[in-house]
Order: sequence, then C-alpha cells, then structure tokens
Amino acid sequence: MPTWLPYALLSAAFAALTAVLAKIGIKGVDSDLATAVRTTVVLLLAWGLALGRGATAGLSDLSGRTWLFLTLSGLATGASWLCYFRALQLGPVSRVAPVDKLSVVLVLILSVLLLGEPLTWRVGLGAALVVAGVVVLAN
Repeated sequence: MPTWLPYALLSAAFAALTAVLAKIGIKGVDSDLATAVRTTVVLLLAWGLALGRGATAGLSDLSGRTWLFLTLSGLATGASWLCYFRALQLGPVSRVAPVDKLSVVLVLILSVLLLGEPLTWRVGLGAALVVAGVVVLAN
C-alpha cells in the first residue's frame, strides 16, 4: 500500500465530516463569519502541530518561490472555503458536497496541463466517472 493512501483516506473522511458539521453549524450564521471562525480554528491547529513537531525550524529557509506559491494556495483555499460555506448555506449538503468534488476533475486537468503528469485512459475514464457521479448526485 502506498504510504500516502492512509492520509488521503483520512482526508476524505475528515472532509465528509467537515461538510456535515459545517451544515449543522452554519444555520442562522453569516457564511463569511462561519468561514472566519473555521479558518481561525484551522490556523491554530496547524501552527500548534507545526510548533509541537518542531517543523518551524525551516521557516527562515523558505524561498521566495515557496512563499509565493503557498500564499497563492492559501488564497485559493480561502476563496474555496468562502464559496463552499455560502453554497452550504443556500443548498443541501447532499448536493453541494458532490459538486464541490468536481475539484478532483479540475485537479486532474491542471496536473496534466501545469505539472506535466500523464493523461492516461484510466485518468480520463476516472474523471468522466466523477463528472457522471456529480451529475447524478446533484440533480
């Protein structure tokens, strides 16, 4: 089993919990405020883990390129979370979450275009199946 697989499975499980818990917690709350609260919790957790594990030792060694791309990634994450929470506020989680998972297809496309990863028939078929699943679940 690849070493990354357990973490990816845990990520999926936590993402599922995130959607359901957020839908419960966002009731009667402005979606931007809810995102700010959640982001603060994530910020504290991430820095707590980094400090606790001694991972901050390399902070001063980060290159400008690394800072740039991590900052852009953070901005994309923030935009995603703001839109996701607004969608959760407006729609049922059972329909919002599958549409959000179209990110899988977009990642596959971007990985081919920007990272040069191979586009195999399996990747194409998997992407098509994800799209089909989203269409079925979101309607």
